[in-house]
Amino acid sequence: MKEKTTETLLQSINKVPVALTEAVPNVRWAPIRVPFRRRAQTAAVLFWSCTIALSLSVFFWSMLYPFLWPFHIAYLIYMYLDQSPENGGYRYERMRRLPFWNYFAGYFPVKLVKTHDLDPSKNYICGYHPHGIIGMGAISNFATEATGFSETFPGIIPSLLTLTANFKIPIYRELILSLGIASVSRHSCEKILSSGPGRTIVIVVGGASESLSARPGTNDLTLKKRLGFIRLAIRNQVELVPIFSFGENDLFEQVDNSHGTTLWKIQKKMQEIAGFTMPLFHARGLFNYDIGLMPYRHEIVTVVGKPIAVPKLLEGHTEPTHEQIVAVQESYIAELENIYNEYKDVYAKDRKQELRIVG
Repeated sequence: MKEKTTETLLQSINKVPVALTEAVPNVRWAPIRVPFRRRAQTAAVLFWSCTIALSLSVFFWSMLYPFLWPFHIAYLIYMYLDQSPENGGYRYERMRRLPFWNYFAGYFPVKLVKTHDLDPSKNYICGYHPHGIIGMGAISNFATEATGFSETFPGIIPSLLTLTANFKIPIYRELILSLGIASVSRHSCEKILSSGPGRTIVIVVGGASESLSARPGTNDLTLKKRLGFIRLAIRNQVELVPIFSFGENDLFEQVDNSHGTTLWKIQKKMQEIAGFTMPLFHARGLFNYDIGLMPYRHEIVTVVGKPIAVPKLLEGHTEPTHEQIVAVQESYIAELENIYNEYKDVYAKDRKQELRIVG
């Protein structure tokens, strides 16, 4: 009787995927038996994707306990006074080298490609393209050692930069600071670049505007009006390094937000007010391949291009001229297009259109 009951139960369990498939015919369900490595990779990406929500939940949940209020007050005062985001973050190498990040990067997977050496006696400003929805490739390559950045570029110490608003989120701020992530403010950039040889900042140039154009098979870059990082490079006499990540835009689908639609207007208004915006994205789920907010398992290949020299400031000037900025921008875009054209048939075989500079 017991064996018959067990057999009936197993038969019922095996019928579940079939029943779900019949109920939702367009959804492909993941198999029940999956190697542990893949489960761990999924868990790592899920955890990172939820870190902001988890941080806020833990913080506000802990406020339900009055005996913890003195710690909350002290922590909030510390957050207000702490200048770490403007000074390069905490940067704990052990945190950057945790096995967790190998699983995170292995999910897609993420790969780093070097085309030229970077001189450890110099400083650099790297422009990362495209932004994508979340920038998974930027995190994997420059906020962790999952792809072996330090071994690939010995002596170069990268700092991935993000919006100052991210450092207003309790708990979450400590996590990203420990990875060496810092504010993208001018003060922060110049502080890092002046802190010693090899110090390098990585700026995701396209920002929120570019994220609204992130769709599989496309690479529409917002770059023409992005002159601040070029001005910063000339002012501080550091070389620019264009970086292109193939596959960054292939991780999520996005609800149609064509220029002029109501959704587009709402997203742009949010960007105007808050400084960032929220693409309405979707991809796969934990147990299916078609519905959910988990990114697709699509390879990300990050190609680091050739450093671009910048002109010296004119005598008596403390800021570069417009002509100097435009000339450097043209060289930068040309090198970025060279990277794309050289590797597109290898890493972007499923592209729907070619690289476009749209704004």
